[in-house]
Amino acid sequence: MVEKIIMLEDVSLVDFLGVHNTNIREVAAAFPESKIISRGNEIRIQGTAPEIVKITDVLDSLLSHYQKYGKVTNENVKRYLTGISKPNSESFDEDDDVIIYGNKGIVVKAKTPNQKLLVEEAAKHDLVFAIGPAGTGKTYTAVALAVKALKNKEVKKIIITRPAVEAGENLGFLPGDLKEKIDPYLRPIYDALDDMIAPEKLKYYVDNRIVEIAPLAYMRGRTLNNAFILLDEAQNTTPMQMKMFLTRMGPNSKAIITGDKSQVDLPKNQKSGLIESVNILKGIKGISFVELEGADVVRHRLVRDILAAYEKSEKQA
Repeated sequence: MVEKIIMLEDVSLVDFLGVHNTNIREVAAAFPESKIISRGNEIRIQGTAPEIVKITDVLDSLLSHYQKYGKVTNENVKRYLTGISKPNSESFDEDDDVIIYGNKGIVVKAKTPNQKLLVEEAAKHDLVFAIGPAGTGKTYTAVALAVKALKNKEVKKIIITRPAVEAGENLGFLPGDLKEKIDPYLRPIYDALDDMIAPEKLKYYVDNRIVEIAPLAYMRGRTLNNAFILLDEAQNTTPMQMKMFLTRMGPNSKAIITGDKSQVDLPKNQKSGLIESVNILKGIKGISFVELEGADVVRHRLVRDILAAYEKSEKQA
């Protein structure tokens, strides 16, 4: 009798083992001469050496499936046990528009032509500007691309930043310390990450600074190597802040800058770093500019009409 222990690290146990461990029980039922015990994040296997090799192969395949799709179902277990499926087999044909398979089976995909263009340009360029109105999926798509790069080990960390500019509110009067004042500005980033990374793994990434979410001011003086960097709400950077950010890129880094030219919250006499940088940097090889528009809005159907009405009003003013 041989014993082997497999540790499940950075895995949502209920999404991998199944409710009440139904997935691991399915594996155990397929190998009645062996003993498979699941306790916490530990799977203990007892049996003959040849059986343990087979069980380990199945569990490795299921772990690969989990890492790719974010969840293992009982049907998945049955298919791997019968040898029908491998993680990259034709049994799991992928939609070309899928960026990643997120948390709890959420499928994150490019939904509009310009979102697809953003994905394509990010694959070909190290620096991409994604510019468009609210609701066009700029930030969500950019976060998905960053998570995909991390999962595929193309980068070692994700750094997401935003300028902490008040949109009609006074930051100084908000309660709490600096982090508590800033976190509401970063909430959309956390919401996107929650869709794409299991809570346990996201906590591990944040605690170990593999995923870093911080105000733009915290980027000063740093060189960001082997990283996927996202600057969100870039319309609210000053020209000096934008230049500072653009010069943070180190070796093997990629960056996406997202912004909406129509929602600048800077003082009226202050230029937007986003608008200025687009004019300065156009024509530089390795930099791409993707313009999203009202047709790319993926929020409530009324958002598209609201944006169109405001645009019409501004033109008439």
